[in-house]
Amino acid sequence: MIKRELEQIINNKLYLGKAIIILGPRQVGKTTLLRKIVDRIQSNVLWLNGDEPGVRSMMSNIGSMRLKQIIGNNDTVIIDEAQRIENIGITIKLITDNFPEIQVLASGSSAFELANKINEPLTGRKWEYLLYPVSFAEISNHTNLFTEMQNLENRLIYGYYPEVVTSSGNEKDILKQLSDSYLYKDLLIWENIKKPSKIESLLKALAFQVGHQVSYNELSQIVGLDKETIEKYIDLLEKVFVIFRLGALSRNLRNELKRTRKIYFYDNGIRNALIANFNPLSLRQDTGQLWENFLISERIKFTNYQGMWMNRYFWRTHTQQEIDYVEEYDGKLYAYEFKWGKGKKYSFPKSFVQAYPEHETKVITPDNYIEFITINK
Repeated sequence: MIKRELEQIINNKLYLGKAIIILGPRQVGKTTLLRKIVDRIQSNVLWLNGDEPGVRSMMSNIGSMRLKQIIGNNDTVIIDEAQRIENIGITIKLITDNFPEIQVLASGSSAFELANKINEPLTGRKWEYLLYPVSFAEISNHTNLFTEMQNLENRLIYGYYPEVVTSSGNEKDILKQLSDSYLYKDLLIWENIKKPSKIESLLKALAFQVGHQVSYNELSQIVGLDKETIEKYIDLLEKVFVIFRLGALSRNLRNELKRTRKIYFYDNGIRNALIANFNPLSLRQDTGQLWENFLISERIKFTNYQGMWMNRYFWRTHTQQEIDYVEEYDGKLYAYEFKWGKGKKYSFPKSFVQAYPEHETKVITPDNYIEFITINK
């Protein structure tokens, strides 16, 4: 079994008076992680599954006295698939406020805002973590670094979902099942979306535009929805952890782009499944996009697991000068350009270098990517 980075992080936070929330896409191993944590706990554990109708009915809009009856003598409460329970945030708040000796661990495949009618009920009462698909570092520790380096092309095409990396030969079938509406099932449940085919069309359009600036007006024309609905759907797709956005860095130059966005997928395999393209890199025209999506998603996994809180951007001017990825960390900018082809020279734009004197720059290639996704600055 692949050891997840979050396991030890969460073990260190147990029984400190706050709920522990594990969010992440479907099928990335949240339930498996909870079971491993529970196996280590020497306590009485109540396990509740939000997929069960009886649990949803029992735990929705409930009072503290009834909660105490349900919890009984247990000092640990697991709420798996918690996003299925209406106003689950209020329920967890009641437990942490009234029974601080009880440790709540809850998992969800969507941000709890989809189920909560009252915003932020758990402010100050939770440790919240995002479990991603398996990371490069995790699988390297499970096998070895050399083997994972040899698998780089495979990862760019099929990604890192746990079942994908442990089921050699069945990657396509698994990804095809994951990439249908199952991946964003919570969105369909809570938002009562009448035309899921539009969501699929939007995801396919976004998959083709990875690494490029996204125009909501253009997406509106492609998908056949108004601009406001496109923006709403993109926000919801972030809340179910299928995609994430990068904003533009804009501070010092008048011609910097300010309000544009780029959109990436948390997993290359899902992106490729959406466009039904699992061809090897030698037959593809989008290798640069796959490389960029892979590096940024892996960097996010690594830095978040390491507790490195930072701002993330891309940079571009109206004169088409561009930098793929920029991090702002402890008051300093770190600018990165991603190049799949070896030996290609690249010079960072002088306008960026002059406008942001507190910076470092680096080109990331297949020769040096391991440091970028596995080592702190």
